Amino acid sequence: MPRPRPRPDSGSHSHSRSRSRSRDRALRAARLGPRDVLHVGSAGLRSRPVRVVLSALGIAIGIATMIAVVGISASSQAQLLRQLDALGTNMLVAKPGEGMFSGQEVKLPEDAVGTAGRIEGVEKAGGTGDLDRSVRRSEKVPVGETGGIAVKAATEGLLDVLRGRPAAGTWLNAANSRYPAVVLGHVAAERLGVDRPGRQVWIDDRYFTVVGILDPLPLAPEIERSALVGWEAARRLLGFDGHPTAVYERSTDASVRDVQRLLAPTIDPRNPQNVSVSDPSSALKAKAATEGAFSTLLLGLGGIALLVGGVGVANTMIISVLERRHEIGLRRSLGATRGQIRVQFVTESLMLSGLGGLAGVALGAAAVAVYATTGGLPWVVPPWSAAGGFAATLAIGTVAGLYPAVRASRLSPTLALATA
Repeated sequence: MPRPRPRPDSGSHSHSRSRSRSRDRALRAARLGPRDVLHVGSAGLRSRPVRVVLSALGIAIGIATMIAVVGISASSQAQLLRQLDALGTNMLVAKPGEGMFSGQEVKLPEDAVGTAGRIEGVEKAGGTGDLDRSVRRSEKVPVGETGGIAVKAATEGLLDVLRGRPAAGTWLNAANSRYPAVVLGHVAAERLGVDRPGRQVWIDDRYFTVVGILDPLPLAPEIERSALVGWEAARRLLGFDGHPTAVYERSTDASVRDVQRLLAPTIDPRNPQNVSVSDPSSALKAKAATEGAFSTLLLGLGGIALLVGGVGVANTMIISVLERRHEIGLRRSLGATRGQIRVQFVTESLMLSGLGGLAGVALGAAAVAVYATTGGLPWVVPPWSAAGGFAATLAIGTVAGLYPAVRASRLSPTLALATA
């Protein structure tokens, strides 16, 4: 009769499984928390501060160049937009165009200023008329030495249309526009050597008293280089025929395009093709739109400097791996995995690049601040440029640290300890 098979001892079996799990836990590598990763990653940086500074310098220079280029361009553009807001984009200028036949002289009607002011949507209108006269500091100055200054007749409402103001003195008004009084644009005043009202200048065959000097007029540079006399005084004293050569009008923002379409046929209904209409603010708008176009080259140079800095970081990390073979071998002997070694050196590379990136952002922002302060511009550093520059440093740090990290993780613990 066969013996019954003994039943396995359940207590003994569970004890062996418990010992197996304990052995597995003992052989499992310890995990590195974020704090541990930062500690081991910064160990190499703390032990070699001079090398860290020199390696981070290349990254910092590249980022600083890129931030400075973008910031300076943005500051200049902000200044132009600020000027456009102050000067407005709702001013149009009508001037005589080309005649039907080549060389034919075209004149605007005498009532062109008043006619333009009656167009629906036009708020203000003013005009100037060119005079074939010269202005000099005195009659002792030779006739040919005019300094490129034009003499123009001006209506009383012109300065309001231009949104200008006198830097000194006053503008032409009903009281002084009938007499030999003149207002100088700021460039004309500089060329004539007139620094304050009350002086006299020689126009045609008599002295005119300077009653005002204007501030700069970016939308009307021709006025800046002119000597302006009253409309009636120009008729009576200088032989002005009363035909304006430029009509300036300021309309509401909503009606600019309609006024631009109606201005020529309204001023000269019979020959609207003889009237040329322009938008003086278009030059500033185009400049604001294209500001920074020439910054592409400098951005490219900054990118090259950034890549050179990344190569420097990679070189530093490779040297660090060679110098720290004993440390790597010891950590591997104590149970560190290859993945943990890779994480250590990639973290070290990221921290090195990150320090350079932070320094570069600070240096670039400081350079923009100095440029804006000295040039009287608003200080503008687009947030995307700072964030993008710092993200670029982290990406370069990751790429630069991959090869050294993989190389470090492949070191044999025995050989590393033996050759240290």
